[in-house]
Amino acid sequence: MKIIGITGGVGAGKTQVLSYIEAHYRCRIIRADEAAHLLYEPGQECYQKLVELLGSGILREDHTIDKAQMAEIIFQDQKLLAGVNEIVHPAVKKYILEQIAYEQKKGVVDYFFIEAALLIEEQYDKIADELWYIHADVAVRKQRLEQSRHYSPQKTADIMRGQLGEAQFRAHCKVVISNNGDLDETYRQVREAL
Repeated sequence: MKIIGITGGVGAGKTQVLSYIEAHYRCRIIRADEAAHLLYEPGQECYQKLVELLGSGILREDHTIDKAQMAEIIFQDQKLLAGVNEIVHPAVKKYILEQIAYEQKKGVVDYFFIEAALLIEEQYDKIADELWYIHADVAVRKQRLEQSRHYSPQKTADIMRGQLGEAQFRAHCKVVISNNGDLDETYRQVREAL
């Protein structure tokens, strides 16, 4: 089983590429954001630590964590954001390693994909056999985010400013998939890489 990390800037089309892969290959895909959300649930590894760090104000009436409320609190306070990252990132990595071990033991899938915005920063290159960078031009990404997620130009700029630059992605990733809009061409690159 080959382990491949997928990364790229916001709006590059990582989800689109992974949907194609999921439909055409025997694989397991874990998105780090979704794994984190599982670990936020009551009784899971991150839940109590997050409530202790951020207070019960992040809880809904049913005692689940209100992710929108949590995001609002932490993105205004770098110290809290760092504290959340110290809780969540190691737990997500542990969960992903457990899932890799599970899939290796089962022996059914050919590929295990890890999608994470912070793939490089969190050193997933030590886990994955190779890293892939899904690339799209900045103008294309901005247009996608405006149309699909209804992001304002300011929100898009803020998110992009907080992410790695093109050179850093390319320096760390073995494979670059260009995804500027011609999906047949994007999928051809994926097939070639696999």
